Amino acid sequence: MSSSASEAPQLDQLAARLQDSTPQEELDALNQAVASFESSEPAEVERRACACITHRLIALRLTAPVITATILARLRRLNLLGADVLQRSYDREVTALVEGVIRLDALQWGSLGGESSENLRRMFMAMAADIRVVLMMLATQVEKMRRLRSLPEDERDALAMETMDVFAPLANRLGVFQLKWELEDLALRQLEPKIYADISSHLAQRRGERNSFVQEAMDKLSSALDPHGIGAEISGRPKHIYSIYKKMQRKRLPFEQIYDVLAIRVLVEEISECYAVLGVVHGMYTPIAGEFDDYVARPKENMYQSLHTAVVGPTGRPLEIQIRTQDMHQFAEYGVAAHWAYKEGRKTHTADREFNLLRQLMDWQKQVTDPSQLAESLRNDIFQDRIYVFTPAGDVLDFPSGATTLDFAYRVHTLVGHRCRGARMNGHMVTLDTPLVTGARVEILTKKHPEPSRDWLNPHLGYLKTSTARHKVRHWFRKQGREEAIAQGREQIARELSKAGVDRPDLDEVASSFGYDQVEELHAAVGHGDLGAHTIAVRVLEALTPPEPPAPPPTQAASKPAPGGARGVRLDGVSDILSQAARCCGPVPGDDVIGFISRGRGVVIHRRNCVNMVNCHEPERVVEIDWGGDRKHRYPVSLNVETIDRPGAFRDVANVISNLGVNMRSARSQSDPSGQVANINVTIDASTAEEVVRLLDRLERLPVVLGVRRLRDA
Repeated sequence: MSSSASEAPQLDQLAARLQDSTPQEELDALNQAVASFESSEPAEVERRACACITHRLIALRLTAPVITATILARLRRLNLLGADVLQRSYDREVTALVEGVIRLDALQWGSLGGESSENLRRMFMAMAADIRVVLMMLATQVEKMRRLRSLPEDERDALAMETMDVFAPLANRLGVFQLKWELEDLALRQLEPKIYADISSHLAQRRGERNSFVQEAMDKLSSALDPHGIGAEISGRPKHIYSIYKKMQRKRLPFEQIYDVLAIRVLVEEISECYAVLGVVHGMYTPIAGEFDDYVARPKENMYQSLHTAVVGPTGRPLEIQIRTQDMHQFAEYGVAAHWAYKEGRKTHTADREFNLLRQLMDWQKQVTDPSQLAESLRNDIFQDRIYVFTPAGDVLDFPSGATTLDFAYRVHTLVGHRCRGARMNGHMVTLDTPLVTGARVEILTKKHPEPSRDWLNPHLGYLKTSTARHKVRHWFRKQGREEAIAQGREQIARELSKAGVDRPDLDEVASSFGYDQVEELHAAVGHGDLGAHTIAVRVLEALTPPEPPAPPPTQAASKPAPGGARGVRLDGVSDILSQAARCCGPVPGDDVIGFISRGRGVVIHRRNCVNMVNCHEPERVVEIDWGGDRKHRYPVSLNVETIDRPGAFRDVANVISNLGVNMRSARSQSDPSGQVANINVTIDASTAEEVVRLLDRLERLPVVLGVRRLRDA
């Protein structure tokens, strides 16, 4: 037997690891379960998997009944143990754990969405019954991911996706970082193998030099703490590839500029010593601006606590330092699992905080009554980074990153949200779409009667981030009368289509595409808030595009893009022809187009209803074209923005366009003779109909804007 095999965890070692802290009857049950498993003569891969999972659960400080139940659950899964034998041979606690694992193991996930919504509900019910069942499931998922390479390729991606979508976020939410980090790294290795390999390669390079640097920093800090009488445990901090990858993405930095690649951790006994160590660190090294986080005073939603700082360390290289107490470290490593390390009568306030978290999760899943919205809510409201703000009374409320003052209003009370007319943040008036920031004090201004706006449901406008708030707004409009909803929906659709420059759309076809038999039902859906008018505007623009023909075989003509061509346009199946968009009607992908063969400029692309094409006197030069499948290239779109004629109006319009990442090709502003109104004609580069609709919506919201529309014909 190889050395690696001899060092692998074994089932017969379980009792020895638990015997000092476990009653004899629980050890006897564990030994009985191990004997039953061994006597069933499972395959070697099953034996290794069971041993790895159970030893991992012991590392999480879970007790003998959990280990026993894990072994028996695998026997049940292999049809080697009947339910009647289980109930006769083991106590109620073990039996309940086994049945809980079997129920959760039967769920099919895939990813967050669709049929998994009901499975999420079942998981939360299991959590309410006994959180240990979910911890057992998480440990099992780690083992599945470790054995990923043995599965067929299509199954690997599915398993990695469910790990990234469901299990890693759940481990993070429950604070079980030991499992979270491994799940994320293993999933990233499968889903983004090149990125994973690149970061691994960077970490492997000059490893010895990095270790020397960290050791030097640790020695200097230890010497600096001695005169202060602080007994600290200082160590290098593990590097996790996924966290490095996310930070590179979030901060748009190369690997070399990520501070926590070089990191140390300092553990002390008291909270006061955390801040004392922080003072010593900042006295030794120069802090890096914007890289200090106090999670001791403001814990994360999963109850994680620590001080994080980044400094310019020895030799001028950046160094991240984490400072926490031993108790904080235990919770950071084990999360809710830390509760089970305490025997009855010796639980601390940490356990209460853990179960407050579980109560929050259960309360949340009860609030979302529509199963189709449950996955969206989990992704947006529960599994995101949190921010913390104060109410006027001094209470602290937490929200997902990106939540707005209107989200705050609905969190305070549903009626406060419905009656909201404005907000103050730190004493200053702000708009309802203003993002919340940690530490801000927020006050909501209300009107006498509830009057929520359907615009609040428009994602292009950014009023609401949390799906629970959106659900409350939808619920309000669903209670309104059908006739009123139809009238409101008709008005909204007409307004959106007018802005988009769409004349006489076939709403019967659009209604059918959304699954409605009549246009009236489409109007009612918009009026009730179930469907956004902006979505219909996008669909109408896209519906103007004829069906894409099958891709032709490669040809010599299509192998090389024509210089100066309007890429993505096809003529008789040949892509990248020499072409350009007509200035008179400004077509974009999503429009029904036709081509005109010019002299020396290739094919000029017009909208089919362009007046120059309708009145064309040379029909023999008109050809049928389509946009093809390439929608990544941008084309000019002309907009007319009518504004109040005052200083700064043009700047406000330009800022909205720039903030959406849209390129402004040209702009011209002209005041009318009265001097009260200005017309700004803007030409932008757009790639999709949705991008145009989003920009129109944002421009219309500007206080200085009186109206906005897309120009179709010159």
